[in-house]
Amino acid sequence: MTNDSQHHSPKKAMWLSLILGLGQLYNGQKAKGLMLLGVFALEMIEILTFGIPAIQGLITLGTTPVVDHSLFLLIKGSMQLIIFIVMAFIHVATMRDAYQTAHSIRDGFKVPITAKETLNSIYENGFPYLLTIPAYLAMAFAIVFPVMVTLFIAFTNYDFKHIPPQRLLDWIGFKNFINIVKLSTFRKAFSSVLTWTLIWTMLASTLQIVIGVATAIIANQPFIKFKRIFGVIFLLPWAVPAFISIMSFGNFFNDSIGAMNMQVLPFIEKFIPFVDFGLIPWKTDPFWTKVAVIMVQGWLGFPYVYILVSGILQSIPADLYEAAIIDGATAWQKFWKITLPMILAVAAPTFISQYTFNFNNFSIIYLFNNGGPGSVGGGAGATDILISWIYKLTTQTSPQFSMASAVTLIISLIVISVSLVTFKKFNAFNMEDR
Repeated sequence: MTNDSQHHSPKKAMWLSLILGLGQLYNGQKAKGLMLLGVFALEMIEILTFGIPAIQGLITLGTTPVVDHSLFLLIKGSMQLIIFIVMAFIHVATMRDAYQTAHSIRDGFKVPITAKETLNSIYENGFPYLLTIPAYLAMAFAIVFPVMVTLFIAFTNYDFKHIPPQRLLDWIGFKNFINIVKLSTFRKAFSSVLTWTLIWTMLASTLQIVIGVATAIIANQPFIKFKRIFGVIFLLPWAVPAFISIMSFGNFFNDSIGAMNMQVLPFIEKFIPFVDFGLIPWKTDPFWTKVAVIMVQGWLGFPYVYILVSGILQSIPADLYEAAIIDGATAWQKFWKITLPMILAVAAPTFISQYTFNFNNFSIIYLFNNGGPGSVGGGAGATDILISWIYKLTTQTSPQFSMASAVTLIISLIVISVSLVTFKKFNAFNMEDR
């Protein structure tokens, strides 16, 4: 170990890397240092030509109507913030590299110096990162960027009175969130829509899970014949595009000429003569419309659960049931003590995702009856859930884009919070061997 190596400072190399490449040059890695200095020069050019104006535009959202487009300025500023975050990661990674390399030099280890040695080192030690970094960059601009734009819009006055570029947008802080609670129209609409969204999510998801589990258990019993035929039949709701099924069910539940009122209910009345269903207002009464969409979702959603649970049931050892029979367990006890725990151990995260999906299940609410019938205020129909209400807030004649963004953030917080709690409870993220 040379005397120079003993005095080589890892901290000095790290702080020099605040300017990309200087720490590597200090460590004697000229090829890597010059390459990083080139990256730093590109960063400076980007900041001076695009970055600073973009951030200024994000702060002011424009100063001259028609000339400045507030929405474009907000989008450019959001993109620049992501670029700054990417730059920060690059600087942190470079500082860490310089620090570790300086440690290796001080301890007498050989480090890559030439361009060839640097490339070989990157290939040997950094190949996994070369494959994953493009994916992370794509996620940053495809996922984080839209979320950031939505977040910022929620804190502006972007509505039908402020449409860029004729009108400039302004930052209004938490006013949109306050209006959801303070203004009677939005407060009533939000409470009504949120309540129905939670009820819809719980009932529709639970129904499709119960039907799927029950169907799978019954179909997998030894005494059931023609299992493959039943399997094909049970998959039909999943095979037909949901768009077509929902539109068909919209006609099926028509109040006056639908098959439900004209054929199905009269057929049931023949076997239950003391019941008179009459003409149920499936499409014109909010309560019955809600019942209808829950039943339709149960029909559309159970095949996926059926397939999942069928695979799990086939993997349960038969010895468990044989031992239970010897112990005198009933069919109900075998279900609660063996079948259900085994199903939940594997499928619990998937079941949770069904609730998350239905919380934002826009298609069935919109296509079945356009969120109707009637209105609960704020542009929301009686069967609108939060996601369909957001759609109406942005497409009605007097759009409320900022209010829709605020509601979107509330939805995201609810879904993320509930998902994290439930996934943690079921150890969905625990991939370690126990």
